[in-house]
Amino acid sequence: MNEKQRRFVEEYVIDLNATQAAIRAGYKEKTAYSQGQRLLKNVEIEKAIKEKMEERSKRTEVTADRIVQELAKIAFADLKDFVSWDEDGVMIIDSEHVDGTVLAEISETTNIQTFPNGGESEKIQKKVKPYDKMKALELLGKHLSMWTDKQEVELKTPVFTEDVPAAD
Repeated sequence: MNEKQRRFVEEYVIDLNATQAAIRAGYKEKTAYSQGQRLLKNVEIEKAIKEKMEERSKRTEVTADRIVQELAKIAFADLKDFVSWDEDGVMIIDSEHVDGTVLAEISETTNIQTFPNGGESEKIQKKVKPYDKMKALELLGKHLSMWTDKQEVELKTPVFTEDVPAAD
């Protein structure tokens, strides 16, 4: 691999955009798209990109499994893990009594303190907002190929051959 190709590999793993990586690596902007596509088909470059991606995954500890696990936490979060309720209303469960992994499912908590009609008594509104459960379910479904516009169809057709006399 030459220096420009090595630079392309370094640039490509930044944003996975072959055209922009080619430009940043020093290829002409006019031909960057075709250069990028050609470079991605190069076996040596493909191998180098794969190695760089694996190195980054190890270094950052970000793996597909870890992402799927986090999405699953959000997708299957249970409101009872954050709040409790009875005839007196809804109460947010004290964070000291909540499993730390559950707290990762909360996107926002808010306390709003108001004094109605300028009086001295206060009204405190508390809000717990979990991450978007439907979006997490959608992403997990896509990961599992549950919702696809394309369908794979396997067609098996028998091939019949005739005995054709040899040409004289």
